[in-house]
Amino acid sequence: MVNASICLLCRGAKYLCGKPYCPILARARAAVTLSMLKTHSKLSKDSLFGSSPPSVFVGRFGYPKVALGPSAPPLRGNTSTYDLPEAWLNLKLEDVLAMRLSLVRGYGVVNVKNAWSPTVMKVQEVALSEKPVEIEVEFLKPPRPEPLLAPETPPMGPRAPAKRFRVVGNARFPKPLSKAYYDTDLKATDAIIELYRSGLPVSSIQKALSVGALGTGRRRRLVPTRWAITAVDDTVSRHLVRIVKELPEFGEYLLFVREHARNLFIAIIIPGQWSFEWMEAWFPGSTWNPNGITVSLEGDWEGPGGRSEYASIGGCYYAARLATAEFMLRTRRKGMTVLYREIYPGFNLPIGVWYVRENLRALFRGKPKHFSSLEELLRDIKNLTKVPLNVWVRRSVILSKLLRNRRLDEYAVKHH
Repeated sequence: MVNASICLLCRGAKYLCGKPYCPILARARAAVTLSMLKTHSKLSKDSLFGSSPPSVFVGRFGYPKVALGPSAPPLRGNTSTYDLPEAWLNLKLEDVLAMRLSLVRGYGVVNVKNAWSPTVMKVQEVALSEKPVEIEVEFLKPPRPEPLLAPETPPMGPRAPAKRFRVVGNARFPKPLSKAYYDTDLKATDAIIELYRSGLPVSSIQKALSVGALGTGRRRRLVPTRWAITAVDDTVSRHLVRIVKELPEFGEYLLFVREHARNLFIAIIIPGQWSFEWMEAWFPGSTWNPNGITVSLEGDWEGPGGRSEYASIGGCYYAARLATAEFMLRTRRKGMTVLYREIYPGFNLPIGVWYVRENLRALFRGKPKHFSSLEELLRDIKNLTKVPLNVWVRRSVILSKLLRNRRLDEYAVKHH
């Protein structure tokens, strides 16, 4: 049996267990494939005609030669919600899953450097569209009921190599995206920040980066979808954090709590310089701890100087940091943040980091409880978590440092 802590740090990406595949993702795909077979029988074996939300996918296997193509459900109409994570929290998770698994991918293999090739530019036309766009795809062979399940990306449905595809009608780009696309002197990082400032959804920026629509001239590159998602969360949050660091500090301790679909989210805001920590506790029977007998708890953090290495806990770290920085910018205050998530049995499919980003955005839109001390706040949440408070406080770098320093300070005052 594989150690659950290895699964939590690997999440099907690094094969830390030594196997050439991820057993957890393999089991999940098998279960989802069975549920897809009913609808799969209704698909045409040689072509697809439908309204792309818009939706595209860039693979990572074989890099720098990767799979690229648009996707759509086999229906026409307003499918915009099918690829808009910002709208999914209002839906049941099973409905989100049903939407995503109905998306059929037609793909070809391209070099990531060929961002200006006619084929790639046609995919860009779909990806940057302001509204759903009708596409027609001819397949080389029938789509396979093989779902895409990964830690960073939302699930997707059947796929097949494409002989050709065409966009039916004209796709219109939002003005900010059009400006960034045609500005070949604008660096990708600057484009991401400008698009975010314009109010474009993060998911739309991620698609634009992924299909090689951003950056300077011939240096534009396709970026695998899962990498693009984290890259945008990281780039935007680092930009926001630089602004947040100049703000005055919070004058009190804040506690936010949110429960959603067998998940508990807790945010602790502490007066002080910017620091950030993200922790996850996966219970036996949840996605990354399916066969464990104890809770697997992992996390990562950064101090005021930020971090230079990729977070060990994966893409959720950057999605969480983005939501936190947005909250501080909105309140015009800075502080230390400890975010803690418990994932309970039954939440057992990887559905993408959007789930963390959007839940934390919702959490920070709620009303917090206010406290005059950290000790008072911790006493209040003692009965909220299923993992004993002292266990995850001890695992928290920020909380353990604060409490240890305070005890030393109190000792020094008492014995002065």
